Amino acid sequence: MRKINKVEIREGLMGALPIIVGYIPIGMAFGLLSKTAGISLLESFMFSALVYAGSSQFMSLNLLLVGTGIGGIIITTFLVNFRYFLMTASLAEKMEDIESPSKGYLALIAFGVSDEIFSVASFREKSLTKEYLLSLELLAYLSWPGGTVLGYIIGNFLPEAIQASMGIGIYAMFIALLLPEAKKSREMAILAILSGMVNTILTYLNFLPQGWSIVVSVLSISTLGIILKEKGVITIE
Repeated sequence: MRKINKVEIREGLMGALPIIVGYIPIGMAFGLLSKTAGISLLESFMFSALVYAGSSQFMSLNLLLVGTGIGGIIITTFLVNFRYFLMTASLAEKMEDIESPSKGYLALIAFGVSDEIFSVASFREKSLTKEYLLSLELLAYLSWPGGTVLGYIIGNFLPEAIQASMGIGIYAMFIALLLPEAKKSREMAILAILSGMVNTILTYLNFLPQGWSIVVSVLSISTLGIILKEKGVITIE
C-alpha cells in the first residue's frame, strides 16, 4: 500500500488558496440571489453542495425564475457542463496510478473538477497525484457552499429594495462570463449573438414550453458552430 504523500497534500492545499479567494464572493452572490428568488437557505446550500457548478447554478436559478420545467433545466445544465467530460479526460492523462485496481477516489476527483481546478492542475509541471488533486479540490469545494450560505445570511440584513434589485446580478454574471470569450474570438461573439436572437424570436413566438427556447437556441447554434468549424468556415479555439 502506497504511503500518503504529505508534500502533495500541502501543495494541493496551497494551490487552492487563490481559488478560494474567487469562490467565496461569487458563492455569496449566488446565495444572495437565491434568497431574492425565494429559495430557502437549505435549498441554496444543497444547490451549491450537490451541483457545484457556478455558471450552471446562476443559469438554473434564472430558468427557475422564468418558470422553466425540470426537464428543461436538466438538459440545459447538462449542455453547459458538458465541457467537464473533456477536462476530466485531460487531467486523467497526467495522473499517476490511473491504472490502479483501487479507483474509488476517481469519482470524487471527477466531481471536484471545475474550470479553476482544471486550470491550476493542468499547468502543474509535475504529474498529478490523488493526494494533490483531492486536497486541491476539497478546500475549493468547501468554500463554494460556505460562500453561498454566507451570502444568503447577509441577505437577511439588506433592505427589501436592494434584495429585489439583485435579480439583475444573474444577467451581469452571464455578461461577465461571455465578454472575455467574445473578445478572444469574433466567431464566438457572433455565435453568442445568434443564440440570443434565436432565443428572442422563439420567446416572442411563444409556441414552446416556458424556458425551452433557451434549450433550443443553445442546441441549434452549438450545432451550427460545429458544422461551420468542420467545414473550415470558422475557427474556434
